[in-house]
Amino acid sequence: MTDKINENEVTPEQQSVDSQSKVMKKKDIQSVSKKQIAVKVLVQIALYTFLIIMALIVLFPFYWMLISSLKTLDEYNATVPTLWPQQFKWANYAVAFETDGLNLGRLFLNTVIVGVVSTLLSLVVTVLAAYAFARLEFKGKNALFAALLATMMIPGELFTITNYLTVTTFQWRNTFTVLIVPFLVSVFYIYLLRQNFLQIPNELYLAAKVDGTSDLKYLWKVMIPLSAPTLISITILKMMGAWNSYIWPRLVANDMAHRLVTVGLRGSTFTDAMTNMTDYPAQMAAVVIVTIPLLLVFLFFRKYIMRGVSRSGIKG
Repeated sequence: MTDKINENEVTPEQQSVDSQSKVMKKKDIQSVSKKQIAVKVLVQIALYTFLIIMALIVLFPFYWMLISSLKTLDEYNATVPTLWPQQFKWANYAVAFETDGLNLGRLFLNTVIVGVVSTLLSLVVTVLAAYAFARLEFKGKNALFAALLATMMIPGELFTITNYLTVTTFQWRNTFTVLIVPFLVSVFYIYLLRQNFLQIPNELYLAAKVDGTSDLKYLWKVMIPLSAPTLISITILKMMGAWNSYIWPRLVANDMAHRLVTVGLRGSTFTDAMTNMTDYPAQMAAVVIVTIPLLLVFLFFRKYIMRGVSRSGIKG
């Protein structure tokens, strides 16, 4: 019995070895954790450095546009470019509005008319089409929707050619109709809203039909309120697309009565006929004036755009 007790007893030397091994393990764990922290910090530093560099690359053209709008023509044409105006010339913004042949106010009005009307009509078409593909049952629904999605694979240039031939046949050139009608239907927006409609439980639709609710009333009272973020996203994206469009308006409506702001800024209205010199600072000021509304819309409503797009991609 005594021998067994002695075998189980731990000698002071063994205790010392065990304590040393425990201390070594703690040190190893601490060294590994320090290395992990150091690696994590270095990765974060590298990541933020990369993001800052890319942000500077993206923002530099906007910065150059802004400071160029405040320079004098001599400073802008200087051999060595300056990164900060030596003399702020705020009069460039007044010149942008007063330039002969530009009529910036008229360009703004035309763009707002086309943007608002095309957005409202496009929303009506998108909501009705998305609701039909999401809730209504009819023969060939899936095949028709697949055919619509297939049109997204066709290059936009082909649509431009066919649309141009169509509007020329209907004699719509140099009218607001030609700027609004050809692009009312967007397959991408229909797909986006349909995916959001599919996330709404079908039990709500069946309960509404039991209560005698019509499809249009159910759409107006239930579907649209529940899909508000996606509808806001579509509205903003459509307005931004109408504001930034250039090729189609330049092709079919280049007269002053229907010219949009992007087309007007590309003209040679800032070139002096006597000296043949272009007032680039005034032109940059006009670009800043045109960019500010779109930039403010994106800054204030960007969360709605991200929320609507993210909600529409959950269920397919």
